Amino acid sequence: MIKQNENVIIAGLSIRTTNENGQSAHDIPALWQRFFAEDMLNKIPGKIDNTLYCIYTDYEKDHTSPYTTLLGCRVRVEVNEPGITTKVFTGDKYYVFIAKGALDNGIVYKEWLKIWNADIGRLYTTDIEIYGEKSRDKLNAEIPILVAVK
Repeated sequence: MIKQNENVIIAGLSIRTTNENGQSAHDIPALWQRFFAEDMLNKIPGKIDNTLYCIYTDYEKDHTSPYTTLLGCRVRVEVNEPGITTKVFTGDKYYVFIAKGALDNGIVYKEWLKIWNADIGRLYTTDIEIYGEKSRDKLNAEIPILVAVK
């Protein structure tokens, strides 16, 4: 399924990482831990709701090269506070994948394995994981993954 996304503003914490040598498998969980340890869900000003967005952007080339991961919430306006990264994302076209099942079974990572091997014409601009209401059911979670396409 392909959908056109509207422009969104995400504010939260970010890191620069890479999938090389398993680095992202360390960095991204550490980003999630930091996000919750620092109570960022309650510190982000002007957030629209408690839906979490894990954004992959600023790719140097493709999924094998360095990129930025931003974990945060959608906000109404750009946030200008120390320690908070804010990015505005334009309305790209996205191919939508859905990671389904038990969160402890690595459903998101398994879905990314499919994405990395899919012939869908990726742009490597912005990819989005959305952790809304359906992601909170640990045994039967559903996490949409939007992958920017041409």
